Amino acid sequence: MPEGHTIHRLALDHTRELRNRVVQVSSPQGRFECAALLDGTKFLRAEAHGKHLFHRYAGARLVHVHLGLFGKFRRHLGREPAPRDTVRMRIVRAEPLLTLDLTGPTACELLTRGEERALRARLGEDPLSVDAEPGLVWEKLLRRKGPIGVALMDQSLIAGVGNVYRAEALFVNRIHPLMPSNTLQRAQFDTLWSWLVEALARGVRDRRIITVPAAFGKSPIPRLRSERVHIYKSDSCPSCGDKVRRWDLAGRWAYACDRCQSL
Repeated sequence: MPEGHTIHRLALDHTRELRNRVVQVSSPQGRFECAALLDGTKFLRAEAHGKHLFHRYAGARLVHVHLGLFGKFRRHLGREPAPRDTVRMRIVRAEPLLTLDLTGPTACELLTRGEERALRARLGEDPLSVDAEPGLVWEKLLRRKGPIGVALMDQSLIAGVGNVYRAEALFVNRIHPLMPSNTLQRAQFDTLWSWLVEALARGVRDRRIITVPAAFGKSPIPRLRSERVHIYKSDSCPSCGDKVRRWDLAGRWAYACDRCQSL
């Protein structure tokens, strides 16, 4: 599933390419029934909150997209290709011709203002938002006895962090995924939050997750995952060489070096 940096990157790209342009909107698959209401209207801007993407159109119309595990936007310049049977929503900009095809999303729906407010209220603080309030996250962590590794993936607490950023953030900050959330020290939390802010912002710029300093700003970007991340899907710890432990934590694989991230 795409993590928050991917959705923020899409919001920036879609705003840059479609802002204040009248667009054609259709649903070749037929499952986005509201497409006809948007066809021939002005696209205002795109926004992101964690893993959720919002397209704003003239007339106070809002499309909410959640890519889920299989969702993807495909971008076509020039002549429109014949749409696949799986295209949920197609957006076309004329002059120069640009086509965006959305396939396989968990959600693609038109929301009212009230529905948007209710959705955003269920989401936690987004490290990429200028309005994020990390103090609220800290207060909620103090009331949680469960593992910090579970808390970081709770989108109602922190919006946008997925499995890769979880593994990397905890390893870099030497925090074990099984540490009880309410035992985290404030200084540890502040460092962890700052790391997430910087790492996610870097992901937006690079269009992929890179957490190893040696790969920062490198061109071309290293192709091997082991050169871009520290511990995610790794067999051995890059710091001490011990075997990386992998186990199921609330339905997702967790990774940790029991020596470097001791409880």
